[in-house]
Amino acid sequence: MFLLALALPLVLAKGARAQARGGNAAPASARAPAPIDLTGQWVAVISEDWRWRMITPSKGDIVSIPLNRQGQHVAEAWDPARDEAAGEQCKAYGAPGLMRGPIRMRISWVDDNTLKVETDYGMQTRLLRFANAGAQPGPRSWQGATAAEWIVRGGGRGSPRFGTLKTVTTNLRPGYLRKNGVPYSERAVFTEYWDVHTLPNRGKLLVNTNVVDDPAYLQLPFQTAIHYKLENDTSKWDPTPCDARF
Repeated sequence: MFLLALALPLVLAKGARAQARGGNAAPASARAPAPIDLTGQWVAVISEDWRWRMITPSKGDIVSIPLNRQGQHVAEAWDPARDEAAGEQCKAYGAPGLMRGPIRMRISWVDDNTLKVETDYGMQTRLLRFANAGAQPGPRSWQGATAAEWIVRGGGRGSPRFGTLKTVTTNLRPGYLRKNGVPYSERAVFTEYWDVHTLPNRGKLLVNTNVVDDPAYLQLPFQTAIHYKLENDTSKWDPTPCDARF
């Protein structure tokens, strides 16, 4: 019994040291093990849905978005003058609508556990926080609170290591999926998968596959895949404020 009492603290101390060295603890940094590089300036490649993404569609143009009856009612009541009077010119620039816009975005690391996405379109900033970043939701906002995680594949026995960034955004202010007032509610959940592909000319393509789930205004999840190309020339960056009409 005496020997057991002496040995137990040594065992516990050894276990504590092993955990401090790594063990099953979460990694201290999300940046170091990143399977893909998202940093740089990216421009939206708008080769589809041009009339909904490059210009403001006419009122009531809700084609391709699975709105329920309540959602259709809200879209048909769209009034940009009312949004301007309420100081809500940015309703189409919340995360679910912003990513479909004619944007340039700059992605960089704020710290080892937080990616920052800045856009010239609407001059918005999104923070993609990994688990260790300890994000505080706070008040609802256009960009909401975004939790990020790496989905890693491969890397065993000489196989290439690759992966995807998954983000889930909640705590959103109500906004528009399309600039002509197609709505999403504060209950919306915006899930994205970010993938980087190398092009034959050594360029890079970022594919953002995303899903909007909204029990208030959608009959079904609304899913799209959006493409962006990496720009080496950053001189085309053109910050413009939110606009409720154009």
